[in-house]
Amino acid sequence: MFNIALYQPDIPQNTAAIIRLCSCFDATLEIIEPCGFYLDDKRLKKVAMDYLDKSKIITYKSYEKFLIKKKNTRVILMTTKAKKNYNSFKFKPKDTLLFGRESEGVPKIVHNKCYQSLKIPLKKNARSLNIGMAAAITLSEALRQNSCL
Repeated sequence: MFNIALYQPDIPQNTAAIIRLCSCFDATLEIIEPCGFYLDDKRLKKVAMDYLDKSKIITYKSYEKFLIKKKNTRVILMTTKAKKNYNSFKFKPKDTLLFGRESEGVPKIVHNKCYQSLKIPLKKNARSLNIGMAAAITLSEALRQNSCL
């Protein structure tokens, strides 16, 4: 129903946790390469466990190839730089929830090409959440709004 996309992820353990998240909630994981690790990395396999075989994962060799596939889809960027909160946005089935690199987010061109940019509000002086937690929070809200939980 919903897709989670990771833009050039850096940390295999975070990607693996998101694989498990997607598997448990029937979401598709889309990975935009290049990654900071190989997709057959043993750290990814260790955390993903048997969920790796139960998940729908699509990889794209570049952001441009991802955009071609997403031409008629709403891509919602989750970023600490957004003004609008995720819980005041109306998610729709088939939305793609896009998360940036753990080390540096996404470049400006990605911000500019997204349908909407949203943030998870944090207390003052908190920088950001772990990407897996942010994906879980956002996916949970999207599923709740659409009566999928």
